[in-house]
Amino acid sequence: MSFTHSVFLLAYLHFCIVIIVAIINDKRLFKLKFQLMATVQKITPNLWFANEAEDAAKFYVSVFDNSSMGDITTYTAAGQEIHKMKPGSVMTVEFTLDGQRFIALNGGPVFKFNESVSFVVTCETQEEIDYYWNKLSEGGDPHAQVCGWLKDKFGLSWQVVPSMLDKLFTSKNREKKSHVMEVMMKMKKLDIAELERAAEGELA
Repeated sequence: MSFTHSVFLLAYLHFCIVIIVAIINDKRLFKLKFQLMATVQKITPNLWFANEAEDAAKFYVSVFDNSSMGDITTYTAAGQEIHKMKPGSVMTVEFTLDGQRFIALNGGPVFKFNESVSFVVTCETQEEIDYYWNKLSEGGDPHAQVCGWLKDKFGLSWQVVPSMLDKLFTSKNREKKSHVMEVMMKMKKLDIAELERAAEGELA
């Protein structure tokens, strides 16, 4: 093999390696772009607080796994005659709960939460129900606890429910659904074992 031929082969191999690396990188970039596109959230819940937005966000992040705090914005003097908030005070707080993005807003004591809007926490086990119920209800109104619903210490409503509840209520067996409803309406925190017994006709 001549020297010229050898140089040509080395140059060709180098060219092939460059092309292969470019293809690999392009696939990685494409995968990254796809992942970013897939994580774009179209609808984001925006929660109005008087002035507890940051405290509330930190509390919720401490309760749920795969959660984190995000950007925090502050009020400026501009528009103070309307928003009436101190310049430099927290305006919005972005946070993520189990992959779901939220925004908390400090808007002053204008609006309050009520049960017409709530967030459903779906649980697989009784242990999971107990955990979220105890964490979220701490400091909340005990009189608001009924049928798996609760209010947290900021007045926000949550529903802590077992995943099997949908199956029970979509059953074609009307008697079974009636038994489950009768038992559930007497509960505060939902009990999977009792709901299953009710579904089998064993009313408490």
